Amino acid sequence: MNKVLIIGAGGVGSVVAHKCAMLPDVFGEITLASRTLSKCDDIAASVKRRTGREIATAKVDADNSDETAALIRKTGSKLLINVALPYQDLNLMDACLKAGIDYMDTANYEPLDVAKFEYSWQWAYQEKFEKAGHSALLGSGFDPGVTNVFTAWALKHHFDEIHTLDIIDVNGGDHGHAFATNFNPEINIREVTAECRHYEQGEFVETAAMSEHRSFTCPQGVGNYEIYRMYHEELESLVKHIPTIKRAQFWMSFSPNYLKHLEVLQNVGMTRIDEVEYQGQKIVPLQFLKAVLPNPGDLGETTKGRTCIGNVITGVKDGKPKAIYIYNICDHEKCFEEVGSQAISYTTGVPTMIGAKQMLTGGWDRPGVWNIEQNDPDAFMADLNEHGLPWQVIELSHEDAAAFRVV
Repeated sequence: MNKVLIIGAGGVGSVVAHKCAMLPDVFGEITLASRTLSKCDDIAASVKRRTGREIATAKVDADNSDETAALIRKTGSKLLINVALPYQDLNLMDACLKAGIDYMDTANYEPLDVAKFEYSWQWAYQEKFEKAGHSALLGSGFDPGVTNVFTAWALKHHFDEIHTLDIIDVNGGDHGHAFATNFNPEINIREVTAECRHYEQGEFVETAAMSEHRSFTCPQGVGNYEIYRMYHEELESLVKHIPTIKRAQFWMSFSPNYLKHLEVLQNVGMTRIDEVEYQGQKIVPLQFLKAVLPNPGDLGETTKGRTCIGNVITGVKDGKPKAIYIYNICDHEKCFEEVGSQAISYTTGVPTMIGAKQMLTGGWDRPGVWNIEQNDPDAFMADLNEHGLPWQVIELSHEDAAAFRVV
């Protein structure tokens, strides 16, 4: 029986706990821990109600590696599933090394005081995990995560070389609020307001945040959306591990309403990540904003519509040009019906469970630090179809691929 420790009791943590509980043959004793025990207890009650399984809960400070290591030893866990904040990745990796277990996460480490997304800090742990005989799996969400696996699977089955990669993330959902973010507001706003970087001809090129946009029509009637180019961490690992890529870009949809509110918040200083003094106390404006915005974990009940996330990939096969679009569409209301979550948390939480399943039973536990695309993609792709995130592939002409014309 594989014992696992899930750290993080937000929307994604809730999905991971529910989906792991649905596979008792893979996930034996499950412990859910966070700084706020009441959140864990609420999720555990939902898991019991929906699946009939009991999961344990615990209080832990994920910033304290010794405290986390002690909890790991107490629970006897074999794997730590990190769905906490990216700032805590290194402390949790340290805890796993101290306690002698495997580690996985959904987002790369980010310093608390700098909006900088980079794998270098975690890649530096390669030798430590290798020598310890334990594995660390990085980025097993959707993007990063599924989009990386889509790319690896496409290279294995459709291409001899991949030349261009465009990851397109569309949320066609409506939550009914004047302004809300679909995942952690602090992380979401830091990502969106950071300088854009895309990969072209062997180097990353910087442009102003949100300065490049185009129109994209999703398949299956999801709709037409404006997508904006921004930086996302999977570009860094994919161009390293698939060196034939000549250009890689990441695009995300934003509504005019979202952009209007974000512009105002930036203009009045509410997206700042440095401390300011207020009534004798130091606060970080963005962290205060997070406290007053709707909790993404509570949006499931009101959100309607679908997400559409996928990759437009071009390259060559047998000496001939080839292009495909591989994607998943996920319905917000169906996600809420199954696990009480909106689709953004669901599309991150399901691949987290699948990545953990591969580490526990699928041979993805080799010693060292690995990005998800460095593993064989086939079993993961099969599990996506099995556990709630079915995918489709459309063959494209190069002209259609260049225009992002997939329908």
